[in-house]
Amino acid sequence: MATCNPTVAPRAEEINCLGKVETAGEPRMRLVREEMAYYDSPAIVRTRSATPMTPEMSKILPYVTDKTVSRHLGSYGKSMDLGHARSYFNPAMRTVYSRYSPNDWSLSNSMNFSLSDKERSFAERLRADAWRAVKETDARTRNRQNDVTKRLGERVYDISFWKSELNNEVNAMATEIENLKEYKQTCEKALADTANPLHIAEECLMNREKRQGIDLVNDDVEKSLIKEVDIIKRCQAKMKKVLDKAYVQLKMDRAAQHALEIDAKDKHHAQGLDDRMQQLRNGSAGVGYIPGIESIDNTMSIPESWARYTQENIARSQKERAASERLRGEIDSTLRHCANEMWNNFNSVNNSFNTRIRETTDARNKLQAHLQKTMQEIFDMERNINLLRKAILDKELPMKVAQTRLDERTRRINVELCHDPVMKSLQREVAEIRESVRILKDRLKSSELSLARLMKTKATLEHDISVKDNSLRIDSSFCMGMRKGFPMDPKVGPIFQMPIC
Repeated sequence: MATCNPTVAPRAEEINCLGKVETAGEPRMRLVREEMAYYDSPAIVRTRSATPMTPEMSKILPYVTDKTVSRHLGSYGKSMDLGHARSYFNPAMRTVYSRYSPNDWSLSNSMNFSLSDKERSFAERLRADAWRAVKETDARTRNRQNDVTKRLGERVYDISFWKSELNNEVNAMATEIENLKEYKQTCEKALADTANPLHIAEECLMNREKRQGIDLVNDDVEKSLIKEVDIIKRCQAKMKKVLDKAYVQLKMDRAAQHALEIDAKDKHHAQGLDDRMQQLRNGSAGVGYIPGIESIDNTMSIPESWARYTQENIARSQKERAASERLRGEIDSTLRHCANEMWNNFNSVNNSFNTRIRETTDARNKLQAHLQKTMQEIFDMERNINLLRKAILDKELPMKVAQTRLDERTRRINVELCHDPVMKSLQREVAEIRESVRILKDRLKSSELSLARLMKTKATLEHDISVKDNSLRIDSSFCMGMRKGFPMDPKVGPIFQMPIC
C-alpha cells in the first residue's frame, strides 16, 4: 500500500492523498507556495517546533502500514508486543486459527483513545506555534526594515561628513602645490647663479698647477681652493637635492590630491545611492525579487576599514602637506646657508693666499741652511760606508781559516772521526763569522740607501730654491688678480629673494 506524503504537491491529473481530484484553485495555491519558497533557506535548520514529515516528526508518528498497537503507541506501551494470539481449533472448518483475548482487545481500544488525544493536543500546539511565528516574523520584518532605514540615514550622514572633510583637504592641498612650485622656481634660479664662483675657483687651481718641483704641495691655499670648489659643488648638490625632493614632493602631493578626489567622487556616488535607498518603501516603484542576491557578497570593506580608508587618505594628504611645508622651509634655509658659506669661504681663501706668499719667501731662505746640513751629512755617510766595506773584507781570512780546519779534520779515519769539542767550536766559529758578515752587509745596504736618499734630497732642495720665484709669481699675480671681488653678493643677490606665503 502506498504511503501519503503531504509535503509533495500532486499534479493536476493525479489523485491527491485523500483520493480526490484537484480543483481549479490548486494551481493558484501551488504558485503561492512557490513564492513563499523564496524565503526558505536550505542552510537554516528550524528546531523551534516539529512539523509533519520532518526527520524529528517521523520518529514520533506511527507507521501507516503498521497495525500493531504497541508499535503504534511507541514507548507508551508496556512492551513491544502487548498481546500474543493463541491457537484455537475450529471444529467446523477443521482448521487451527490464531485469536486474541478480550483483555487484549480492550487494551488496544484504550491505547487508540490515548493516541487520538495525544495527536490532537500536538496538532493544537502546532497551530499555536504557527500563529505565534506569523506574528513574530511580521513584527521582526517591520522592525528590521525600520532599523535598516535608520541605518541608511546614519550612513548617508557619515558619507556627507567625510565627503566634506575630503573636499576641504583637496582645496588645502591645491594651495600647497602652488606654493611649492614657486619655491622650486626660485631654487632653480639660485642654482644657475653659482656657476661663476665655481669657474673662478677652478681657474685658480689650474694656474697653481703650473708650479714646479716641491712647490706642487697641497698647502692651505690649495686646500682652501679645493674646499671652495667642494663647498660650491656641495651647495649645488644641496640645491639639486632639494629640487629633486621638490619634484618628488610635487608628485606625492598630486598623488595624494588625486586619491582625495577619487575618494570624494566615490563618496558622492555612494551618498546619492544610499539616499535613494533610504527613501525606498514597500510601495515604491522598482522593487522586485532578485533571487540569490542575499548570497552575493561583493563588498570590499567593513565600516571600520571604510572609515579608516578615508582617514588614511586625509592623513596621507596632511602628512604630504606637512612634508611640503617642511621642504619649503628647507629650500629657504638651504639657499641662505649656501650664500653665507660661499661668501665666508671666499674671504678665507684670500687670507690663505696672503699667508702662503709670506711662507714661500721665508722657505726660500731656510732652504739654503738645510742644503748645507744635507751636504755635510752626505760626507759623513760616505765615510761610514767605506768603514763598513773594510770591516766586511776583514772577515774573509778568519772564515777561510775556520773552513780549512773543518775540511782537514774530515780526513780522519775510522773511530777518529769523533764529534769532539773542537768540531763543535769550529762549527760555531763559522756560523758566528757568517752572521757577522750578514749584519755588516745589512748595515752597508742601509747606509747606501740612506746616502742615495740624501743625494736625492740635495737635488730636490737645489731645485726647490729655483722654483720659489715661479710660485710667488703665480700666487701673487695670476690668482690674486682674479679674486679682487666676489662675483655674487649674498646680501642683495637673487638668492635671497624668496617668495612670502
